[in-house]
Amino acid sequence: MMKVLLVDDHVLIRKGIVLLLNNYLDIEVVGEAGDGEEAIGLAIQLEPDIVLMDISIPNGLDGFTAAQEIRKQLSDVKIIMLTMHNQIVYIQKAIEIEANGYILKNSEGGKLYKALKTVYNGKVFYDVGLPPEQLEKLFRQKGKGKQGLLTVREQEIVRLTVLGYTNVQIGERLFISSKTVENHKSNIMQKLELGSKAELIQYGLTNSLV
Repeated sequence: MMKVLLVDDHVLIRKGIVLLLNNYLDIEVVGEAGDGEEAIGLAIQLEPDIVLMDISIPNGLDGFTAAQEIRKQLSDVKIIMLTMHNQIVYIQKAIEIEANGYILKNSEGGKLYKALKTVYNGKVFYDVGLPPEQLEKLFRQKGKGKQGLLTVREQEIVRLTVLGYTNVQIGERLFISSKTVENHKSNIMQKLELGSKAELIQYGLTNSLV
């Protein structure tokens, strides 16, 4: 029996997933969490086999950070990122933190079950809409280069900068102020030892952040 902890801040989405998984006799949803702190607490309490973790969750801890904290407490737990984000920046981050799986929320129910079974049996399951050779390249690049220095938010800011968005537009998309975007960019430039916006854009293109 696979014990699953479900983490998503949208109650309706959680209930829909629970209804779906209840159709499988070898799966038990042992708990539901709406944010990172709750997820960590429930994981320690319930000791699930697998955590289905959304990336964009509220109250300070994103799904990647919560997953890493859970792993510190429960080294054997499997993590599957269940998200609407299919951009490479997010997939790279999932690989960096060694998430066992990555599946999109618009996937059919049977694929979610397949992901759970595959990960439960000790294998990796990434269904992200990328060609196999590109996904393999991302796994080979794990831990290499400077992209691992950046947080998910910082990588997203780089991506939007490459796409030509202004600080104001980036702030509107990420629900932060343009001043905060400016501060993030300054930190990014320092981390990556870059000297200009042109170098930042080149970095984003070179590291496949678009």
